[in-house]
Parts: sequence; C-alpha cells; structure tokens
Amino acid sequence: MREATLVPHYAFSEKYDIEHARNYFEKHHAGLRQRLTNWREQGMARQALAMAGRPRSVLDLPCGTGRFWEVLAEEDGRRINVADNSRHMLDVGLALRSPQLVRRLGDVIHCSAFDTGLPDDYVECVFCFRLLHHIDQSADRVRMLKEFARISSGTVIVSLWVDGNYRAFRHRIKRARQVRENGPRPYNRHVVRRADIEADFAAAGLSIVGHMDLLKFWEKWRVYVLSVG
Repeated sequence: MREATLVPHYAFSEKYDIEHARNYFEKHHAGLRQRLTNWREQGMARQALAMAGRPRSVLDLPCGTGRFWEVLAEEDGRRINVADNSRHMLDVGLALRSPQLVRRLGDVIHCSAFDTGLPDDYVECVFCFRLLHHIDQSADRVRMLKEFARISSGTVIVSLWVDGNYRAFRHRIKRARQVRENGPRPYNRHVVRRADIEADFAAAGLSIVGHMDLLKFWEKWRVYVLSVG
C-alpha cells in the first residue's frame, strides 16, 4: 500500500471554474495564431504517440476540455481514459465535444496528477500536455513524474517550456523587467532548463526515447517521449 502524503498545492489549479473551462475550450480556436499553434501541437502529439509505439491504452492527464481527444482516437481500438484535477474542465469537455468522440472514452477520472489513486500499470502510456510548465519546483516535478511512471506500463509523454530558444530568451528578459518594475511575485508558467528537467526524468526512473520542438530554436514548447524503467 502506498503511503499517503500531502499533495502539493499550486494556485493556478483553483482558477478552473465553469466559465474559465468554457473559455479554455474556445481559446484554441479564437484566432489564426491560436489555431496554428493548436494544429502544430496536435501534430506533435501524433508524432509522440507514434514514437511511443502507438500505445493501445492511454491516460490523458490533464485532459482539460478534450483538445487532444481526436488525435488520441485516431488509433482504432485504443482505450482512451481521461482525467483532470478540475471537475468543470471534464464536464465542459464531455458536454461540448462530439457525442461520437465522447463515446470513445473509457474511464473519466477526477484526480490530482500528483496522486491519481489509480493502480500500478493502469495504462500503456500517460499523455500529459500543458502541465509541467506550471510546476516550478523540481521535487514536485519528480513526484508527479514518479506517479506517471507508476501508473504506466510503458511510456510517458510530456510537454513543457524549455530553454535554448528565442522565445525562452525573450521570456527571461520580460520576467526580469517585470521584477524590476513590480517586484518579485509568483508566476504560474516557467521555463525549465533542459538539463534540469532531464535530471528530473532520471530521478523519476524515466529514460528519454526522443523529443520534438514546436519550432526549433524559436519556440519554448518541447515534447518528450519517455520510457518507464
């Protein structure tokens, strides 16, 4: 039996009320830039799933309002389980995505990514887009990654912001200016040094299969495919 420990708390997780969830559903189609980014991220997800060996069962965590469900459903026979820390995000996704797509879903789970309560080797692959860039503490990232490794029998797919590109450089300058003008304050999105996150993977018992960038040398977004064990 796993020992129960206090789940880390991040303030950003409190903002997902029903209105915010509906806005989140709409925002990735709100303008040309958002639609292009969404299209490219879905392409990266498709590539990552192929790199992971086209897993037959996946847990989309956090699934939000289901932005990647169509990509996950492209593999016939794949069992798609979905989970989120926000009940509102789950409800909006289930209500607004197509009934045909929703019927493809298996388990729908309300849980924390730090402690899912799911059994060991629950799925072949944990699919985690747009979460780790919110987690600034290495110990918390390692805890989350260990949980993913525990419930996956094969691979883990994650996306986050990394350094070594123009947008990360501009982000650092902008953050420094904000600190000078307004003083230190908490932020809910973070660029992580590639060396640091790759050390976190190793600490969680995960090895790197491969990675891809949204736009190499320009964008912050990187997707890693990781192997368990």
